[in-house]
Amino acid sequence: MKLKIHKTDGKSSGNEADLNDQIFAIEPNETVLYEDVRRFLANKRQGTANTKERGEVRGGGRKAYKQKGTGMARRGSIRSPLLKGGGTIFGPKPRNYTVRLTKKAKRLARMSALSLKASEEAVIVVEDFSFDVPKTKEMVSLLTALGISDKKVLVLTKETDRVLYKSSSNLQKVDVLEAGKPSTYEIMNADVIVIQEGALDVLEASFGFNKVDEDAA
Repeated sequence: MKLKIHKTDGKSSGNEADLNDQIFAIEPNETVLYEDVRRFLANKRQGTANTKERGEVRGGGRKAYKQKGTGMARRGSIRSPLLKGGGTIFGPKPRNYTVRLTKKAKRLARMSALSLKASEEAVIVVEDFSFDVPKTKEMVSLLTALGISDKKVLVLTKETDRVLYKSSSNLQKVDVLEAGKPSTYEIMNADVIVIQEGALDVLEASFGFNKVDEDAA
């Protein structure tokens, strides 16, 4: 699969990037996609929510009122879940929400997500770029030139670029990650994936299809 490479001014560089069909042109597996996104979101949950049941609420040790003669139903405790201040019925208790998937399934899910984005023409390859100093304005100018300033964007870089990361930290719809690190959820959550030309090898290497030159890594 080939995609034209853009310059930072949004124009075509005249060159094309050769994307690995095993990553960007497979038939997306929707079941595995769903399971991996569910795993990501579930594993973010702390699982510390806790409510008190009837036996844990303070008070209610004595009988509220006499058994007969009041005209009301018999009441054994004022901490009944049916009364204000009583216990909670089937409320949340601390638990572990962790969901696990095999490495093979997670790998397939990531490839499915990238292939889905590629089929939707939501992948843009840009020449390697960086900024001298952190400037939000520079990042906005880049996204505007590419025509995606109003979309949720995931930028994949060849290596950790703190200047680029800081330049996007004030933009709610922009995330910057190393090419080998995005999860299935982060790929699917973005409207557009912007990949630096030099990051393509890193991305392929994260799937085990290619070995990045150690000097360049």
